[in-house]
Amino acid sequence: MRFFVIKRKSLCIGLVILLAFASIVSFAVTAATATPKPQYTIIIDAGHGGIDPGCEGTLEGSNERELNLQYAKTLKRYFETYGFNVVMTRTTTDGLYSSFAQNKKKDDMQKRKEIIDKADADLILSIHMNAFPQTSVRGAQVYYNPESEVSTNLAQSIQETFVSDLPQAKKNPGIGDYYILNCSNTPAVIVECGFLSNPEEEKLLLSQDYQEKVCYSILCGVIKYFG
Repeated sequence: MRFFVIKRKSLCIGLVILLAFASIVSFAVTAATATPKPQYTIIIDAGHGGIDPGCEGTLEGSNERELNLQYAKTLKRYFETYGFNVVMTRTTTDGLYSSFAQNKKKDDMQKRKEIIDKADADLILSIHMNAFPQTSVRGAQVYYNPESEVSTNLAQSIQETFVSDLPQAKKNPGIGDYYILNCSNTPAVIVECGFLSNPEEEKLLLSQDYQEKVCYSILCGVIKYFG
């Protein structure tokens, strides 16, 4: 009888140890294989590209084709660091149009729309640089479609961070009637990071430090928008 009790106790202890070991293994496997889904997907659209350089400044290499892509890549790095899923419309200086397209600008924009429709994203950030005949004009500004309440709120949130963080940023976002703002139901804004036509702001936009500052400000505005 005593032998039976001891044997039963040993058996129970053995089962407890076995179950504990199995739980540890299961937890380790789950932790190693788990890939949590990002909560939000953002499309970062680097405007222009290919045969379309966009607006150009006075300094060498100062054009939207190059700068928009640099800013878009920096934004991608920031957003992915904070756990966002990022979809880029272009990742090189090439345009998205077909070489056989008769209207390359139209084909380029249609390709962007295809990427947007496929991504099923939460919002679109279209990155641009600005220009104006009057060289004194400067300041970052966000444009939106006022018919979209969500886009309006997003634009206001980013513009507020610009006003706090960037010198001479415009006080308010602007209303815009542009294809990228109207081509889908996805909330969208166009971010004009500054004026290449203003010599002082052009130098800032070309500097790495200011580029990081602008992109971080956009990130903060988006995070504030998501609450």
